[in-house]
Amino acid sequence: MTVAEDELSLVFSALADPTRRAILERLAEGDATVSQLTEPFAMTQQAVSKHLKVLERARLITRTRTAQSRPCALDTERLDAAAGWIARHREVWADRHDRLERHLAALRDRDGETP
Repeated sequence: MTVAEDELSLVFSALADPTRRAILERLAEGDATVSQLTEPFAMTQQAVSKHLKVLERARLITRTRTAQSRPCALDTERLDAAAGWIARHREVWADRHDRLERHLAALRDRDGETP
């Protein structure tokens, strides 16, 4: 497995959880502290912090220290890489689907079937 694939695994694993996706959506609006990120969820700050650690390990967020708080910020570089991977594979899958459709159409034409 290449390093890029391993990084993608971390990103997709982090994105697999709906709470983490919701946190990323919130951070897309701007930086936020753990307290601010905890507000919409029925969970403790400690639970949200665990989600933030997963997002940070996947390098989807960054944390800085400002006085006593540690605001979180969205880091889109890894999201862009994941979106690029999906786009490349979507092209491959679409091409395969198109070839299959052409093949099936040729079989129907040969056999005189109507679609």
